[in-house]
Amino acid sequence: MISPETSARAPFAHKHLLGIEDLAPDEIVALIDRAEAQIEVSRQVEKKRTVLRGRTQINLFFEASTRTQSSFEIAGKRLGADVMNMSVASSSVKKGETLIDTATTLNAMHPDILVVRHHAAGAVHLLARKVSCSVVNAGDGAHEHPTQALLDALTIRRHKGTIRGLTVAICGDVAHSRVARSNIIALNALGARVRVIGPSTLMPRGIERLGVDVFTDMRRGLADCDIVMMLRLQRERMAGAFVPSVREYFHFWGLDQEKLGHAKPDALVMHPGPMNRGVEIDPEVADGPQSLIAEQVEMGVAVRMAVLETLAEHLPNA
Repeated sequence: MISPETSARAPFAHKHLLGIEDLAPDEIVALIDRAEAQIEVSRQVEKKRTVLRGRTQINLFFEASTRTQSSFEIAGKRLGADVMNMSVASSSVKKGETLIDTATTLNAMHPDILVVRHHAAGAVHLLARKVSCSVVNAGDGAHEHPTQALLDALTIRRHKGTIRGLTVAICGDVAHSRVARSNIIALNALGARVRVIGPSTLMPRGIERLGVDVFTDMRRGLADCDIVMMLRLQRERMAGAFVPSVREYFHFWGLDQEKLGHAKPDALVMHPGPMNRGVEIDPEVADGPQSLIAEQVEMGVAVRMAVLETLAEHLPNA
């Protein structure tokens, strides 16, 4: 197996990108390396390429996500694809159509790439079995969000030079976070030491089996960390009271300058967005010199371009 820090591009043997757990370390690195090259494309005046010219990309989002959907749309258009954003709120799904019915309908339109976000874990895998095109998981329930993990890894590597040996703390609502799960898998595969920090009510049972150290005390968990990755408190996914109050949550687990001071002096702060300012992160930290949050958005377009370009190599030409 190629070293997790090797830049040589490995062949990508997958028709779909459904999760980080399906990828070998060298495949993760190959996608990150390809994304690195796409950064300069996006910074040029002429951003259009022809890799996906003549191809159709459908963004099928059963959950609202302005950031991820727009990122995939920009990525597809920069590669030359015809991109359609399917509004599920006004579609037949709201009238009782099943997921399989939707898959059959979309398949009849002969798309080349289907980008899917769904509120149920496993829904994207089901769709991938029912369509002929390549499928990209843009987030399924609390399961995975692979392109977010890839863009986070790219952002970290650009600033730290390597991921191997770094200590990364993922903090907050781990139980409801697909971002956390994908990042844990990716960072472990690339040689980082991963910690999760948050209240016990927001820690999924058996999280230790994913190879992480668990902390409920923010200051102890952040000690000597290189990267502090905050998670949004996902109250829309909570059935019941997981935290006493937002104010108390911020007091114990919100990232402010005092708590950040327990990490390494050159520690960097990340957040997948959208942020709840004053809930899981203080505005002073979010906008401060250690924050990489704005850069994560830029890396998101580059990574999604790399993923679409990679999957295009598996598309039939006749």
